[in-house]
Amino acid sequence: MDRRSFLHAGAALGALALAPGARADEATYQRFHAALARDPSLAVYANQAGSQGGDAVIKGRLPRDLRGTFYRNGPGRFELGGERHHHWFDGDGFAQAWTVADGKVRHRGRFVETQRYAEESAAGQFLYPAFGTLVTRRGVRDNDTMNAANTNLLPYDGRLYALWEGGSATELDPESLATRGLKTWSDDLRAMPFSAHPKLDPQGGMWNFGTLPGANRLALYQIGAQGQVLRTALLPAPQLALVHDFVISSKHLIFVVPPYDLKKDPGLSFAERHAWAGGARGARVLAIAKDTLALRQVFELPPHMVFHFGNAWEDGDCTRFDVVLHEGDALAEVGSVMHGEHTPPRSRTVQVTLDYASGQARTERLFGTSEFPRVMPQVAMARHRRLALLGASGASPGLRLDSVNLVDTDSGKVDGYVFGAGWQVEEHVLVPRRNARSETDGYLVGAAQDLRARQTVMTVFDAAGVKDGPVALARLPYRAPHCFHGNFLTA
Repeated sequence: MDRRSFLHAGAALGALALAPGARADEATYQRFHAALARDPSLAVYANQAGSQGGDAVIKGRLPRDLRGTFYRNGPGRFELGGERHHHWFDGDGFAQAWTVADGKVRHRGRFVETQRYAEESAAGQFLYPAFGTLVTRRGVRDNDTMNAANTNLLPYDGRLYALWEGGSATELDPESLATRGLKTWSDDLRAMPFSAHPKLDPQGGMWNFGTLPGANRLALYQIGAQGQVLRTALLPAPQLALVHDFVISSKHLIFVVPPYDLKKDPGLSFAERHAWAGGARGARVLAIAKDTLALRQVFELPPHMVFHFGNAWEDGDCTRFDVVLHEGDALAEVGSVMHGEHTPPRSRTVQVTLDYASGQARTERLFGTSEFPRVMPQVAMARHRRLALLGASGASPGLRLDSVNLVDTDSGKVDGYVFGAGWQVEEHVLVPRRNARSETDGYLVGAAQDLRARQTVMTVFDAAGVKDGPVALARLPYRAPHCFHGNFLTA
């Protein structure tokens, strides 16, 4: 793929964000703070003012063989100059590191100092468009002008990257979390969309993608183990809107394209331009061959929004994968927390079988209301039998996920623990013991928000007995911003 083709396609995303004279208003700010006064638990979505750091108080006993750093990332700054962003995905990235060593846990967090963050901090007001908030006080040069670096934190090849999905990765110092600058994998990929969900390939290196909705194209990247670009491709993808995540097997890259139409109204934010079209068509599953980077087959699913996948593997002439399916326009619903609203989740986790011979996609239910599926890293691209998920017990209102679960994908049996009312649980990841012999030979590590105490807690479960509760809780004396995604780097 030549530089001209990439830049021509990449220019489309930046163009979507331009609208003369648009301004954010103060209504969202006032509405949220009125709701916060009635419901203090909304502090999870409150504005973060600056850096954080401190030692956690340990309850229980940290496993001696759990050593390393749990990197996390999510939006932290939602407000500036009396205005508030309209969507949860808009806030400036706040990188966090929980360092586990010698029976102690130390936390540190600081903002990713992107161009947007630095210039808006100096101006004391929002200047640039965000995903769900239209602001055009200053012109946009390319996608990285709007880069929020707020979705994932990826350790790779001895380096650390804060990821967004509309632009470049941002490199951070792995120890201090100080911002080093934009990562350009090659000149051809400068400012190109680089999703927040790259997949590490057990066969070596990683895969990633970027969506170019204005051009209805999907950009594919294969990156080597030392960060070198091995292959790139641009695939036509009609009716392409938001694609947040994907999954890889040994032979395929799998994408689910939700049924959205993209409005061309320049007076709307990028999120507002997504018009749910589930009444007219379903979701499309794109199976792309790894060896050729060509589209192999397209499958149809009922209309669902998809944020996250679990794992994928080949089963004869079929590919099977885990995915969380959301009912209706979940993109709009998940953003409502910025207004102080709790929208009940409508999701379920299923296992999908793509049958290439028949051209049919079959689904089998694994779990009810849920999100953030993860598997042990050693079974990536192979058949797995344990899937980690967050769930909603029903004890907590609205959007809150309050349980941690390890699902047996063969029997359907669930080994789970419910934190219950007063808690909001964040993504948990599976961390294997050294030389692990099974998918439960390790730990389930995550974070949770104690809404009553207004404190953030790192949680550690034995993966062989999640129902027994955390073996250790590392409690901070303060609330850290709610994160989206992260990864545990073993020392």
